Amino acid sequence: MKKILFVCVENSNRSQMAEAFAVMHGKEIVKPFSAGSKPSGRINEKAIRAMKEKGYDLSWHHSKSIEEILSEISDGEKQFDFVITMGCGDDCPYVKSVYREDWNIPDPREMNADAFNSVRDNIEKEVLKLLNKIKTESQKLAEKND
Repeated sequence: MKKILFVCVENSNRSQMAEAFAVMHGKEIVKPFSAGSKPSGRINEKAIRAMKEKGYDLSWHHSKSIEEILSEISDGEKQFDFVITMGCGDDCPYVKSVYREDWNIPDPREMNADAFNSVRDNIEKEVLKLLNKIKTESQKLAEKND
């Protein structure tokens, strides 16, 4: 299982949706987490509605800090395989990982429903690309070890 941390500023929209999509589409190969550099303390109602349309209940999630996530993980697991930032620039501090990528996704917090859903759908597309990459690399490694 590859550990993925999705990071944005508030952990109320983008990173939460990314974590949800990773659960929906990749729970057999990844263990996803999400966190914020300055968590808002709540999940945006727009994100809850947008994910409900995709069949995922985001209402039970809560906004978490990076420190909170790291404190929940045992010492031997502190390094993530992937850290994906959502476009928060310097507001997303360095977290130890094998691979780091920034998706540069706009914060949809103030967007209307159509624009918000467009961001949601882009996040799903990016998560699917990442999961495909992980599956492909895992298959290559398995073939190499045979």
